Amino acid sequence: MNYIVTTTIFKPSLALKKFSNLKDWTLIVVGDLKTPHRLYQNNNKIIYLHPKEQEKMDKKLSDLIGWNCIQRRNFGYILANKLNAEYIATVDDDNIPLRDWGNEILLKKNILVNYYKTKEIAFDPLSIFKNKKKIWHRGFPIELIFLKEKIKKKKIKIKADIQANLWNDNPDIDAVNRISFRNNELNFKFNDVKAYTSNKLSPFNSQNTILTRKIIKDYFLFPFIGRMDDIWASYYVQSLGAKVIYAKSTVKQIRNPHNLLLDFQKEVIGYANNLKLLNALKISPNYIKKFLPKRSYAAFKQYKKNFL
Repeated sequence: MNYIVTTTIFKPSLALKKFSNLKDWTLIVVGDLKTPHRLYQNNNKIIYLHPKEQEKMDKKLSDLIGWNCIQRRNFGYILANKLNAEYIATVDDDNIPLRDWGNEILLKKNILVNYYKTKEIAFDPLSIFKNKKKIWHRGFPIELIFLKEKIKKKKIKIKADIQANLWNDNPDIDAVNRISFRNNELNFKFNDVKAYTSNKLSPFNSQNTILTRKIIKDYFLFPFIGRMDDIWASYYVQSLGAKVIYAKSTVKQIRNPHNLLLDFQKEVIGYANNLKLLNALKISPNYIKKFLPKRSYAAFKQYKKNFL
């Protein structure tokens, strides 16, 4: 069985209703204090993790992560692992699955993909798309955005651990990038994208990504680092050797309301540290500890105990 993991504080969205009806997948909704619990508890198509159930699973981890945050989703990863998931998808409640969502899983088998080779320390997965206005993936080091480099492309075979599917309409770009667009300009389509990868670490998010069970013990949404929680998780797990491929859009994102100033404030830690982190991880994955608040790192260590 395969599992889809999400968090929400809202009533069931169109996206979650569609995810709960997918064949061969079971939706796990991790509740928070503000979640309308009864609307999920009364739905026999999903597994709902009530806050009290999360505390029963691991009270120490619960206390370390805290409440009213997307990082509660880590409890869903723990549960999916306990349920012997083959694949674990991590999604957001504003990403509406397209008709073919989950039909093409490219993991755990050798497949031919486009391979982009860069001399820089990281690869921006959105850099291959030519648009009137430049876009870059949230979490890509801001110092590297406008460096001009001819990235070499060829075909290789790869057995990947992570499939980061893209998103129609509203790409995952940071607040600095987003502020340069008007809302009606954010209408991107990535339907015909051929699977691709690169020779360097690259950011992927937790909003439409499929992971193999074997790496879930090392994939952790770090609390207390703002909007870098999933980005640093992506860099860290790749520094351990996990391979990621990017693939065509399988969702349409109708983005929940956001305050761009607040998003910017939550991304400042990344603007200041993403490049430093990548250089540190190049030396050793253990250097992630130097960039995390003590409580965040303690939560990560506690999380890993659930996989022993």
